[in-house]
Amino acid sequence: MLVRFADPAASGAVADLARHEVVATDTTVTAHGATTRARTYTPVGKSDAPGIVLLHGVHAKGIYEPRLQRFAQTIAATGVVVMTPELRELADYRIDPASLETIAAATHALGAKLGAERVGVMGLSFAGGLALVAASDARFNADIGYVVAVGAHDDLPRVLRFFATDTIETPDGARAAMHAHDYGPLVLVYASIEDFFAPVDVPAAREALRLWLGERFDDARAAAKPLSPEGAARMEKLFSHDVKSIAPELLAEIEKKKDAMRAVSPHEHMKDVRVPVFLLHGAGDSVIPASETMWLAADAPPGVVREALVSRAIEHVELHGEPTAGDKWALVHFMSAVLAEADGLR
Repeated sequence: MLVRFADPAASGAVADLARHEVVATDTTVTAHGATTRARTYTPVGKSDAPGIVLLHGVHAKGIYEPRLQRFAQTIAATGVVVMTPELRELADYRIDPASLETIAAATHALGAKLGAERVGVMGLSFAGGLALVAASDARFNADIGYVVAVGAHDDLPRVLRFFATDTIETPDGARAAMHAHDYGPLVLVYASIEDFFAPVDVPAAREALRLWLGERFDDARAAAKPLSPEGAARMEKLFSHDVKSIAPELLAEIEKKKDAMRAVSPHEHMKDVRVPVFLLHGAGDSVIPASETMWLAADAPPGVVREALVSRAIEHVELHGEPTAGDKWALVHFMSAVLAEADGLR
């Protein structure tokens, strides 16, 4: 898996080991009264394949984001049926409880397709935290057999404070300085646009930020042209990543909405998780700090976390740099444990 994900065109003794041809098909799942797009990646010639629901992170392309598609193909090629449901809220840069219903609908649909009582769930980035919340809730967890959380959050307010302050909070009470990814504060502003812009500026500000987060920078500047002088000045500060100028407002917004944010944070829900959990995080993650995986491991009941790996080979949810032999072996060990858990559900 590691070799094939790093280079989809790789061949040879290792790359071709246990490699299945994969057929990708578009499908749908029904959640909260609406039809949601999904894709299924099926290994050819594997009649008893286990299943895993793979959840994308905060990205406008959702299930069609190229790295997600490559990862789904890589997992499926090992002999696992992968379903990727579209989480509309995350595709619109919002971390929202409505995604929990989509996760539940996808796990039920994949289990029914395979004739399996339970399937696995792997969530990337903020979807990893949502997967753990779903696994803790009796309304959503009936079809979940285990959870793999990659670069996940434990407490959303704490991660958003990191965006505003460049300060990491660890379970032992320590604090450390680290520059947060520049897009983090923009996601927070986008989700609460009415609290940062005057009503007359809200439509243009929302569209400009949506385009900027989607890396369509010229289109974003064009969309910002109708803004009032005050709105334009504020938008320019956001475009130039001048977080210090709005940090007090960001912190006030987090405090204002902390109760709603906790509904999509595993922090207070991990005690109710009863299925095996696998935690993987990039050591240098500047979107969601690796300390969040430390928090998740600390919050989980004894014996629930089967593996917890903070790896220098990963940056957020993708491979980074040239991993050492030790880093590669640790990833191989981690994924072998996940695949063994998947096999156990067949």
